[in-house]
Amino acid sequence: MDPVYIIGAGAIGKVLAVCLANEGKKVVLLRGSVDNGETHRENIHVTLPSQETIEAEVTIDTFSNYRTLEGLIVLCNKSFGNAALVNALKDKIGGSPVVLLQNGLGVEQAFMGFPAVYRCVLFVTSQPVSDTKLNFKPVAVSPIGRVIGGDETSLSHIAAVLNTPYFGFRPERDIQPIIWKKAIINCVFNSVCPLLDTDNGIFHRNPEALQIAESLVTECLCVAEKQGIHLNRAEVMDSLLLISRSSDGQFISTLQDIRNHRPTEIATLNLAIAGMAATEQDIIQTLLLGKLTLLKSQLASRQRSII
Repeated sequence: MDPVYIIGAGAIGKVLAVCLANEGKKVVLLRGSVDNGETHRENIHVTLPSQETIEAEVTIDTFSNYRTLEGLIVLCNKSFGNAALVNALKDKIGGSPVVLLQNGLGVEQAFMGFPAVYRCVLFVTSQPVSDTKLNFKPVAVSPIGRVIGGDETSLSHIAAVLNTPYFGFRPERDIQPIIWKKAIINCVFNSVCPLLDTDNGIFHRNPEALQIAESLVTECLCVAEKQGIHLNRAEVMDSLLLISRSSDGQFISTLQDIRNHRPTEIATLNLAIAGMAATEQDIIQTLLLGKLTLLKSQLASRQRSII
């Protein structure tokens, strides 16, 4: 059995590792940003919506301990680290496929030239309680599709390897519309929630917040249409509200990052879509909220450096 190397020992990476380990699959968590530290094992606990807890002892390691990574490579790190990660991966992976479990548009561009790259659109939320305890809420099965090289047979195999009862995956032939749909929804959650300092449930609880969401979705859909991506506004809003209800009480990753003085992925969301618009006026609200979120993140990082 080929191992699954999960890069990024964060909220998603740890949950995925536990789910795979519980299915008897060989899995290793590799730190995405720190290339030092000794190999060790952690007993990680994941609490599900039913309050059932699953756990597994998972190996956590670092790149420097591996000359090659032969198996399935799954990236759960933040996408702003991709450019640096490419240099660490390109001489180690050979023909191993890479799966990106990352938010945003164009996050795969750093991997042009790699033999096979797949994108996954995540329909789950995960929130750390401590280093070894997480709350996890699946909303729907997460689709995986080809973006660079690869083939349909490999795609089906990868989805089958990653699929587990608690964290589901499926192959998807046409992944781009789904990437765009989720990116637009993320533009809403990852800007409005951090700026209001509130949880994901705000949109189904608060009519004013929902109105803001509708305005952002309308702007982003116009940009998507000009990029050849045709999405239904009602379906996008239905999905947004489903996520809001399903993850009520949980905090979006960007808000978690700001609170922990870490960089955010807003550049691949609001700012990326704004960069594709014909004029700033076409997407003025999405751009403004993106810039405010970026500023909030930068101010939080500066505050930490002063402390």
